[in-house]
Amino acid sequence: MLTDKYGKEIDEILSRYPVKRSALIPLLYLAQREQGYVTEAAMKEIAQLLKLTPPQVYETVTFYTVLNLKPVGKFHMQVCKSLMCALAGSDTVIGWIKTKLGIAPGESTPDGLFTLSAVECLASCGTAPMMQINDDYYEQLTEQKVEKILGDLRTTGTSDLKSGPYMWPLPVAVKGEK
Repeated sequence: MLTDKYGKEIDEILSRYPVKRSALIPLLYLAQREQGYVTEAAMKEIAQLLKLTPPQVYETVTFYTVLNLKPVGKFHMQVCKSLMCALAGSDTVIGWIKTKLGIAPGESTPDGLFTLSAVECLASCGTAPMMQINDDYYEQLTEQKVEKILGDLRTTGTSDLKSGPYMWPLPVAVKGEK
């Protein structure tokens, strides 16, 4: 049970929202952090906490691609399929990944290392085609970059090709900083 393990964190999340329902997404993130995906039991527990029905919670989980209904690999590769990325070659990127890893969108490698998802806009239209792996962006993808990224992740767990995401506008420098 989430409340048993994360009672204090749940109380802190709930304290931020005058309307309990507004805590739904932060609580779903908490549940996903626990298991790697949002379980049915977690959805029911969150529904009870927020005085929602389980279908109301399920609707939210299925709407947002950042929330998973089933386990994902250690590296969750989300290839942007919005119009800009599609025009710039996102289908080709998915093809390269299919060739290299033998998986299609919605599938994971047998070793549980990689999961591939096709998602809508990841807000990096100017650097298409791109993908997000866990919390990191990989932009202006080429076949060579994809191959290097996959190799890096497999061997070291990180890649120096990650590029963001960046938050705009950039923070204003503190007085005296350059």
